Amino acid sequence: MTPKEIVLSAVAALFTKFDPEAAGQLLKEDYIQHNPAVPTGAAPILGFLPILKDHRLSVTNHRVLSEGDLVVLHSTYDNAQAFGGQTMVAFDVFRVQDGKLAEHWDNLQAAVPASQTASGNSMTDGATEIRDLDKTAENRALVEAFVKDVLLGAAPQKITDYISTMTYTQHNPMVGNGLDGLGAALKAMAEAGQAMAYTKTHLIVAEGNFVFTASEGKLGDTSTAFYDLFRVEGDKIVEHWDTISAIPAEMVHANGKF
Repeated sequence: MTPKEIVLSAVAALFTKFDPEAAGQLLKEDYIQHNPAVPTGAAPILGFLPILKDHRLSVTNHRVLSEGDLVVLHSTYDNAQAFGGQTMVAFDVFRVQDGKLAEHWDNLQAAVPASQTASGNSMTDGATEIRDLDKTAENRALVEAFVKDVLLGAAPQKITDYISTMTYTQHNPMVGNGLDGLGAALKAMAEAGQAMAYTKTHLIVAEGNFVFTASEGKLGDTSTAFYDLFRVEGDKIVEHWDTISAIPAEMVHANGKF
């Protein structure tokens, strides 16, 4: 199986079938966990399955992309009180090794209905089809440069070199569509003492027209994880999804958030 097929099979065993035997065959025993609230290793997550089944957890996968040994899932979890809320939007990143899941990173945020977002878009709707596989490297380089210049602040004035001035569909619930919507949201956040600052990007995964990044930084004074997914079309970023979550000072393992 491909890394993508392995991950989808493992996630189905874990969160649809709640089958510890099937899931255990797809998890390395020394599975490295980066979710701050879940102990590392395969045994803790397998032992957690009866609780998830009792809560009637369900998962909907919206987007799946992979590069090398890394696979990214963009999903919604319902009945997800064990994960922090009734409905949670998540990015899960898995590293596959020797046909099994070897490492996991994630970032979850409470879902906001489209009727309550600044753009009128939900946190998960929009384009899903992976296209332009021949442009994967080019699109990855574009987003890497955007991260360096704009998100990390090397040359923020170059934002229009990366984001389309014609079409920029936004799925962050606090941000309106277009560059004007982004600018207005960033200004409002700064004025409210919640300025957003990226300091380091740890993971980049690209497949065709989609590029995912996992970064850390500050939201106001709070250490924060920023997981972003960008869609590229015509050599410009035209759509954006994200989840934002505080990084706790204490975790149940020593692996860190990243």
